[in-house]
Amino acid sequence: MMPGAAAAPAGQAGAVAPTTATATATATAAAPGDGGPLVIAHRGASAYAPENTLAAVDRAGELGIEWVENDVQRTKDGALVVLHDDTLARTTDVERLFPDRSPWKVKDFTAAEIARLDAGSWFGERWAGERVPTLKQFLNTVDAHDQKLLLEIKNPEQYPGIESDILRVLRQEGWLDRAHVGGKLVIQSFGADSVRTVHQRGPGITTGFLGAPAVADLPAYAAFTDQINPSYTSLTAGYVAAVHRLKGPHGKPLTVSTWTVNDAAGAVRVRDLGVDGIITNNPDLVRDAVSRPPGA
Repeated sequence: MMPGAAAAPAGQAGAVAPTTATATATATAAAPGDGGPLVIAHRGASAYAPENTLAAVDRAGELGIEWVENDVQRTKDGALVVLHDDTLARTTDVERLFPDRSPWKVKDFTAAEIARLDAGSWFGERWAGERVPTLKQFLNTVDAHDQKLLLEIKNPEQYPGIESDILRVLRQEGWLDRAHVGGKLVIQSFGADSVRTVHQRGPGITTGFLGAPAVADLPAYAAFTDQINPSYTSLTAGYVAAVHRLKGPHGKPLTVSTWTVNDAAGAVRVRDLGVDGIITNNPDLVRDAVSRPPGA
């Protein structure tokens, strides 16, 4: 479907102005290398450690994975935390600590309350005590490993103004300097208006739209996004080629990072379709699969 109207969502008036480096940097983040598609650790190395935790970032670093992906949501008191679901129930012990707070939505809890939760035991006993990280903590850990970040804005319709909040934290933590904007950061969302808002408020930032717009609609998306990032399930070589034929807002061909590919055969298939990046829970397995020559 076509992206929505260009007006920014409500609550954006107080947005932080982008730095000079942000506004002028050439967007090169997540461009493929000579060795095949980039491998991006989905929610960190989430096959091996609890998703979206610092442990998952650490594990990706141990595996030598350059890119990690995460999901950002906002608490009741305005803090940004890294969590996939808009409810805390699946990946924390919130039901035990707060039994009367169903349905345990992130937006209904303060940052201090969320900091008390165990975000690791659901994955395995050895991960007991792992916490839901703040965006600041996550950024600092990614930086400590000299990694790069594909940041997803989750459920932007639930959090008016979250784009400005994210840009503010990124700026405070040094992620809007030339080095990060030029090659270490991509911001994506399923919300076209949210992606457009990021592009308007941080025009140097590489952006990605999650989904597979109709080919006829791709030129409209190319006005504000650098990547079209669809599910692998129905991806075709023709669609990838149609995306590549267009140039994005920074004058470079649009790229494609597909999700979520967790087996070698699937990784080889999408590599051969021409994708630029593969988002996966098993980044070491996918890396090894796509690094082998075709037919090997």
